[in-house]
Amino acid sequence: MRYLFTPIILAVLASCGSDLEPQTATPLNGQQLADKYLIVDTHIDVPFRLHRQPQDVGVATDSGEFDYPRAVAGGLNAPFMSIYIPAQVEEDGGAKALADELIDLVEGIIRQHPDKFAAAHSTAQIDANFKAGLISLPMGMENGGPIQGDLNNVSYFFDRGIRYITLTHSRSNHISDSSYDENKRWGGLSDFGKALIPEMNRLGLLVDVSHISDAAFYDVMDITTTPVIASHSSARFFVPGFERNMDDKMLARMAENDGVIQLNIGSAFISLASSDSGRARSTALTAYVEANDIAADSEAYTVAKTKIYAEHPYVYATMDDVLDHIDHIVAVAGINHVGIGSDFDGVGDSLPMGFKDVSQYPAFIDGLISRGYAEQAIEQILGGNLMRVWRANEAHALALGLAAKAN
Repeated sequence: MRYLFTPIILAVLASCGSDLEPQTATPLNGQQLADKYLIVDTHIDVPFRLHRQPQDVGVATDSGEFDYPRAVAGGLNAPFMSIYIPAQVEEDGGAKALADELIDLVEGIIRQHPDKFAAAHSTAQIDANFKAGLISLPMGMENGGPIQGDLNNVSYFFDRGIRYITLTHSRSNHISDSSYDENKRWGGLSDFGKALIPEMNRLGLLVDVSHISDAAFYDVMDITTTPVIASHSSARFFVPGFERNMDDKMLARMAENDGVIQLNIGSAFISLASSDSGRARSTALTAYVEANDIAADSEAYTVAKTKIYAEHPYVYATMDDVLDHIDHIVAVAGINHVGIGSDFDGVGDSLPMGFKDVSQYPAFIDGLISRGYAEQAIEQILGGNLMRVWRANEAHALALGLAAKAN
């Protein structure tokens, strides 16, 4: 059944004294609002994509979901470049070296195209770049493996431009348990992870709760003294049992913290039908390969995969599914606590119909307009909420620094 929330959204907004009051629907369209307001997407996996397949994203590319022309068309102003460290690389001891390599790669994009891209290590730089017509490339570290159990590395990566850290990824690490890992080795955060959060708060580094286990999430919320983000997560309400997403209790706790959940739009994250279809085709492929004794790295495997995938088509999510998540998060947490963290270039061929690359934010905005969101609310979703949280972390770090100097 389609999730129809417009009347509920208006009722929620009307009842929330700290949130927006309902307004008359904006007369502007999605493209006009995309061009007018700052769009911040907190999770785009360009660096690792280019690490595997070098390309010049300053011009049109024939693969991936991000390049300069498409970003301009979509009105994207501040895509956080994900410094993604696979769990296996961390376990093999190469996490810090790969992080440095990917940061170097982002800096290289900026040097190659100074008329198109600019570094952004602060909200002030984001604002200045926006006014100058440059696309900011702030950076977030996906997986805290490069910290390597040394708090000095937190300052090191902050100085290199990292502005959020996703504490872990697909496996539990030295910082935190992972939502994906059945081995919950710490029961939440490790002792080092519990020491890491105050250090991140001190520096103004955003704590990212995407990927971590539920227990680790509550550990973070009990420790942090600043608002946190979920850089690319979705609402568990729509995909029950998927710990990678956030349940309603967690969404409410994020609101209490004044944080923001940036919506991951991967089909399996936002649609149960997509998740089920993906699981069904994987199960069928595994059974077929085992029954026919097919090696995973063989040409026969490729043929088998094509056959099974044709017999078990993937069910893609739609823009309505994306909008349902926005509606639900607003209903539970409030308009101040939702944004966009697409996971472009990170979820493979599983993006929803109508939202396949960075040129299509205007279609997303048109969807918000059709659901009854007013212009001010749309501005918050596009980037205003994330910028508020980032500024709060900057202000906290500045206050601590001034207090330390005074003493």
